[in-house]
Amino acid sequence: MKLKSIARPKILVIGSSNTDMIIKLDRIPQPGETILGGEFATAAGGKGANQAVAAARAGGDVTLVARVGQDMFGEKALAGFIQAGIHVQYVTRDPAAPSGVALIFVAKDGENSIAVAGGANGRLSPAEVNKAKGAIAGASAVLMQLETPVATVQAAAELAARAEVPVILNPAPARVLPDQLLKLVSILTPNETEAALLTGISVTDEATAARAAAELRARGVETVILTLGARGAFVATASTEELVSGFRVKAVDSTAAGDVFNGALAVALGEGRPLLEAVRFANAAAAISVTRLGAQPSAPERKEIESFLAKSNGATRASVSCK
Repeated sequence: MKLKSIARPKILVIGSSNTDMIIKLDRIPQPGETILGGEFATAAGGKGANQAVAAARAGGDVTLVARVGQDMFGEKALAGFIQAGIHVQYVTRDPAAPSGVALIFVAKDGENSIAVAGGANGRLSPAEVNKAKGAIAGASAVLMQLETPVATVQAAAELAARAEVPVILNPAPARVLPDQLLKLVSILTPNETEAALLTGISVTDEATAARAAAELRARGVETVILTLGARGAFVATASTEELVSGFRVKAVDSTAAGDVFNGALAVALGEGRPLLEAVRFANAAAAISVTRLGAQPSAPERKEIESFLAKSNGATRASVSCK
């Protein structure tokens, strides 16, 4: 299934919205350990919202289907979506559950550890997705993750399939998925951990990435793009197996790198770029994002991505982990 090629593609994102509470530390604490002296900050986050903001900044016409609480976090999230130019008519205010919150430790090397209290995200229902079926049918692609119920993701994938709209699924946080969902996925974008959980294959190099991708394609996924951190992204289709290298940058915070990758990827494909070129565009967006602290604040504008690519003389390997 090919994405509809238009100048400003319509990307329909279904997923979570969180407020991230971030502590910068020298290193991630071990179980039972307390570390003092970290800097604290808050930032807008949630995998669905991150991807929506990333897609909007990359040039997409974005609609978000999400659920937030009737609290200050939800109010601020909505204001941020509107400021980013995202259509919010399908963002529901939940009177009974709080907005989602994520607690994030960020080490000085840019790696992170995250715990999420989903709140209203866990109450995003198939009925709410059904209200957006017209927007789904008119989209270039439907982009989803797994911080909302799998039943809701399944319902959205079924609506998209009936409308012949491609589904891009970032299977994060990692969890086991049924084949009936995978068969509806046009593009699956796991990292090494997520691919290992889905396939039972430990992904440690390009050869094991190819094996994991083949297993996922055998289960019904059309295209697998396996993000390999510093090595780039491994792309597997019926006719292609290729590693698209990333870009060398100094990482500050890898939070939302994978979300930025997916948002930028959806836009690039919706514009009609060839798959490998679209992956390189997404790699560039993710590389920029890890040089900044925070989730949504790290997502680059379109002109930044284009400038970064123009200055890059070929892809070089990056210290970027798409998580």
